[in-house]
Amino acid sequence: LARIILVPLIVWLIMSHEMATAFVLFLLAGLSDAVDGYLAKRFGWQTELGAYLDPIADKALLVSIYVTLGFANHLPVWLVIAVVSRDILIIGAFILSWILSRPVNVHPLLVSKANTVAQLVLASLVLAELGLGLGLEPFVAICIWVTGALTILSAIVYFWVWLKHMASYEPQPAPLPARKSQPEPIKNEAGSRVRTS
Repeated sequence: LARIILVPLIVWLIMSHEMATAFVLFLLAGLSDAVDGYLAKRFGWQTELGAYLDPIADKALLVSIYVTLGFANHLPVWLVIAVVSRDILIIGAFILSWILSRPVNVHPLLVSKANTVAQLVLASLVLAELGLGLGLEPFVAICIWVTGALTILSAIVYFWVWLKHMASYEPQPAPLPARKSQPEPIKNEAGSRVRTS
């Protein structure tokens, strides 16, 4: 929840050219994510709401920062388009499978985890360079291409996994209707059988 609250503040700081403060808040957002994850696993505090909010917070933070940095010409436009398009593709495929009653069990892939790490590192390097002037331009240039490659690769892998799921999905068969039990015949006083209606 703290990361979601920090998103508009960090965006405003970047647009106001307060890069050092934006960098500090971005690090705090990352630390809060790490602390939340550790506490949830250590003490079993995982909740269904948290399972949904956690990836939403991550995507909201990263996409907002990438769009803002791209708008301010601190990141190349092609990379921003790739990052945003990948997330739209994944969300759209998930919604479509749900509409078609072919739900997808979402499990983060290794390439997706690597992509998230690369995006976080690149955003941190760009904000640190803009705010503190540490001479990180060579590292930023390398991270831009690495992040772009992982973003495109993860989108392709997710799309391929989704296509395989949609092609092979078999819905669970509907349960058979319960058979109506036949009433047991009873005998009258004369000994003849009479069926109950």
